[in-house]
Amino acid sequence: MISTRFDRRAALKGGTAAVAVSLLGAAVARAESTAFRHGVASGDPLPNAVILWTRVTPSEDALPGSGAGAPVSVRWEIASDEAFGSLAASGTHTATADSDHTVKIDATGLAADRTYFYRFTALGQTSPVGRTHTAPADSATPDRLRLGVVSCANWEAGYFSAYRHLADRGDLDAIVHLGDYLYEYQRGEYGGRTGSVRWHEPAHEIVSLADYRIRHAQYKTDPDLMTLHARLPFICTWDDHETADNTWSGGAENHQPATEGDFGIRKAAALQAYLEWMPVRTGADRRLYRRLRFGTLAELSMLDLRSYRSEEAEAGAGWREIDSPDRTITGKDQMDWVQAGLVSAPVTWKLIGNPVMIAPLVFPPLDPAASAAFTTALGLPRSGIPANPDQWDGYTADRTRLLRTITDNKVSDVVFLTGDIHSSWGADVPLDAAAYPNGPTAGVEFVVPSITSMSIGDTIGGAPRTAAVPIEGTVKGINRHLHYTELDSHGYGVLHVDADQAQMDWYYVADVADPNTAVRHGASYGVRRGGRIEPRATPMV
Repeated sequence: MISTRFDRRAALKGGTAAVAVSLLGAAVARAESTAFRHGVASGDPLPNAVILWTRVTPSEDALPGSGAGAPVSVRWEIASDEAFGSLAASGTHTATADSDHTVKIDATGLAADRTYFYRFTALGQTSPVGRTHTAPADSATPDRLRLGVVSCANWEAGYFSAYRHLADRGDLDAIVHLGDYLYEYQRGEYGGRTGSVRWHEPAHEIVSLADYRIRHAQYKTDPDLMTLHARLPFICTWDDHETADNTWSGGAENHQPATEGDFGIRKAAALQAYLEWMPVRTGADRRLYRRLRFGTLAELSMLDLRSYRSEEAEAGAGWREIDSPDRTITGKDQMDWVQAGLVSAPVTWKLIGNPVMIAPLVFPPLDPAASAAFTTALGLPRSGIPANPDQWDGYTADRTRLLRTITDNKVSDVVFLTGDIHSSWGADVPLDAAAYPNGPTAGVEFVVPSITSMSIGDTIGGAPRTAAVPIEGTVKGINRHLHYTELDSHGYGVLHVDADQAQMDWYYVADVADPNTAVRHGASYGVRRGGRIEPRATPMV
């Protein structure tokens, strides 16, 4: 059912009240400003710097993707007070059609662990005011770090109420977005449980640079997403749908060269639009894998598991390829980078922003030594048949390289933060799943559900928490390292890290088709330093 209704709350809750007036402006930017109709955002906080973002619309014929519009001089300001009486940095930037009139500023010279407010002015108009926060100094020992963790937001499948609930919290330091920030499909192709609640723009599948720009711009008009961007810095990586479903280095399942042209051109267009429209910091190499640090407490390594990976192995005969050491999900340079970073990390908690699930999900887990003759004869992967070879299960040599680096070097307190599969999981990450709970583990994994994209339970049909429940039990029974799974619900995670423990709290919205839906706490799992995953009775407060 198509609906155009979208009501906004009149007030914000709790500790956010002090900045409610300015930050609510982000949710209604289109009504208040014709120049800054896509809001403001910040990202990739460092101790002395943060990325600031906006988009300027110079005229009605210079809409996103148009390639039209004269250059516009934009002033930016960042201050320690909301009244901008004490500027920490400022400057001007010329927004042009070459970058779709987007503005990205790496504001430097800031103080560590400090809240700042920022804004832009152009064409006689002032943008909504955003709020951001710098990271602690590398030598600092913060009491805790608390991150909102999200993935998989499909415009047509539902409203982004999960973003609203995250924005209403007053206790988060940043938002980690693990990919599928947007979807590439044509209008009506991939909706939600009850169909599409709103339409994609453009109407066709996005392929060209103009297409990707228009789709990014549409997502940036969602009021809940706009408000969250204005409230907190984002730390983002991409998964496949920012380009095309099941993207790999040389193509994608959802790319047909005969009708959609050269994949290299499409991939370059998707990357250009992503770098224009997202508050991410990249160098001249334009690589998305990067590392951010939060004092001596934690370091977050964000992976890019689409740009360099080998093509996904096909079921059946393709299973013979899964264990090949020539296949990669990270690419050699990224693998070297993440291995070196884990071994040398001068922090307590090593967090990995990991777009696709790394814990084995196989049927059944097999002991490689005992089953070698069997698996060789049948052409099966040595560790078992993967449920989804698009995950690390389809690239076992790379997974073994990474996990052995962790276990051989006695790297402790590794936490993988994962999205992609539209469901919730909590797991130990064993070196050998068949031997679990004996044998070494390389850390824990917390997988967050989708914001709106169809869950496994949605696909099965029936009432929520009915048909999916026995499947959850079966999966956990076969894969003993999986301690929590919930296949129905949509929502987000909140990761709490302190000197002694890391805990993930899962929150679920009641109905993604209702823009005013409520949210509830679903489950909590944690890990103590040097330990394994365990259930927790209550969320962190």
